[in-house]
Amino acid sequence: MFAKVLVANRGAVAARIIRALRQMNIRSVAVCSEADATLPYLAQADEVYAIGPAPAMSSYLDQDRLIDVLARSKAEAVHPGYGFLSENAAFARRVMEAGAAFIGPSPRWIEAMGHKTRARELMARYGMPMSPSSGLLDDHADSISAAARAIGYPVLIKPAAGGGGIGMVPARDEVSLLAAIAQARSVSQKSFGNGELYLEKLIERPRHIEFQILADKAGNACHLFERDCSVQRRHQKVIEESPAPLLPRRDMETTAEKIAGLLQEIGYDVIGTAETLFGADGTCNFLEMNTRLQVEHAVTEAITGIDLVTSQILLAAGEALATVIPDPPRVNGHAIEVRVYAEDPVRFFPSPGKLDTFELPKGDGIRVETGYGPGNTVTPYYDPLLAKVIVHATDRAAAIRRMREALSATQIRGVKTNIPFALQVLDDELFQLGHIHTGLGTDILAAARH
Repeated sequence: MFAKVLVANRGAVAARIIRALRQMNIRSVAVCSEADATLPYLAQADEVYAIGPAPAMSSYLDQDRLIDVLARSKAEAVHPGYGFLSENAAFARRVMEAGAAFIGPSPRWIEAMGHKTRARELMARYGMPMSPSSGLLDDHADSISAAARAIGYPVLIKPAAGGGGIGMVPARDEVSLLAAIAQARSVSQKSFGNGELYLEKLIERPRHIEFQILADKAGNACHLFERDCSVQRRHQKVIEESPAPLLPRRDMETTAEKIAGLLQEIGYDVIGTAETLFGADGTCNFLEMNTRLQVEHAVTEAITGIDLVTSQILLAAGEALATVIPDPPRVNGHAIEVRVYAEDPVRFFPSPGKLDTFELPKGDGIRVETGYGPGNTVTPYYDPLLAKVIVHATDRAAAIRRMREALSATQIRGVKTNIPFALQVLDDELFQLGHIHTGLGTDILAAARH
């Protein structure tokens, strides 16, 4: 096992990984930009290194600085968390070339799955169902229009190298298509350094269901069931839960077993999440593979009792899957997570500022993950996630009640938060009945305005 691990990230996920390392008796090395130097989780790390100015390109995305810290600290492995360099195959290779382990899938899988069209082609060859899509688009209006017509409107324009819902733009007819292409290409180039796009059939009001996978380096894989991530804003998840409401358990587990078997067949390793869309007719379509720990991993931990961060570290160190997960996972109760953001609860614009009051909920069945404390400043340089509130209960109705109580007890002043929006969703009749889809959040806001 590793003696020391560099945590190449910030905020809630850095705090989460440092806690896991402490529980495993592994020394932790934290990094921080100038903007993050006073965040409370840094005090829990065994070593802390400053890595530069606030902008991410000059700190958390600066591979040279991170590799330098790796050498200076003599850490034996790097945990990338999520976001930043967690799905950067070149960074993973540099870590390995420096003589350390990368706590994630092998670089070849990060590379293969990181490019969306290539990942879809790979998964389709192994029988994973797909919605109609195009290959990479060129710059010619005629061929772009022909690709859209072949799929059939409406279509969704997506960055080939993207993620997190960034750069996705719908087009419902040929008139709007080319303007939407220009918008998506600009955002993709700025966000990912890659302007490549492709088209996908836009499925109206789908369920966004993802399947958690763990695998060892000997070719064994298993699933830890599904998470429903349908409640979103701007194509980004806000509320996640498990198990998925109103979807038959047999169907969910059959799909999960199929995905785990496919990934075992191709030799995938360590950790990953297969994201899918379920149409209103029950059809399942593969979206993408995330080659990292997910933001919403605690939902799976709550219903299975399995520590995903510890498991990821053990598998990256070469432990056998049968040792890490000795018994078949089972679903126990229901879990819900709400991502609490520093943002306007209607337009969802970021709301940076000082946390004059920052009181998070406590109690049975409530878990909170955060990188902040009272008096800290939420800067405009990073994702405005303040905290993740996770609840676990015997059933979904009890979990909804517990989450509502937890959010109502949360006191945050100095910045705006999306808690009013989350409470609107939790109080919505369709949500409570389990009739959820990716447009539900938008519908709730529209109804509130009228």
